[in-house]
Amino acid sequence: MDKRKAKNELPPNYAELKTASNRTSNWRERLTAVEELGAWKHEQVIDILTHRMNNDTVYQVQEAAYRKLKEFGENVQQPRRKKGELVKGTTKIFVRIKKSLPEGHSFEQFKEKLHKMRLDVYDTYEGDKGAEFEKWLEESWAALTNK
Repeated sequence: MDKRKAKNELPPNYAELKTASNRTSNWRERLTAVEELGAWKHEQVIDILTHRMNNDTVYQVQEAAYRKLKEFGENVQQPRRKKGELVKGTTKIFVRIKKSLPEGHSFEQFKEKLHKMRLDVYDTYEGDKGAEFEKWLEESWAALTNK
């Protein structure tokens, strides 16, 4: 047998991987957990992967879960990339953070405060936008300062 484990086995670090797969403020940990869990075809693993595929806020994690489920032979549909706000109320969150900073604050100050106050939001968009994240966040901040 290759790296694929026996059908009814769970990984020895299952509890840790399950926790990591649900860590809302770290998409990289969720992705790593999905990849590791994908080596163990077990009903509980399939449940976790299905949940990540259907509910993760970061498309990269959804896609990885989908690939692992397909490898298991599960009948699943590829998830669609979400459009618009990935986290409900993102604009309101950005406005609140902007208002909490002094007049004339820099983009870097805004970015740092968002990271400290709403790591879940920061992390979700960073994972979704990838290399475009910084540019997108700065444009979003600039649009707020013009209002």
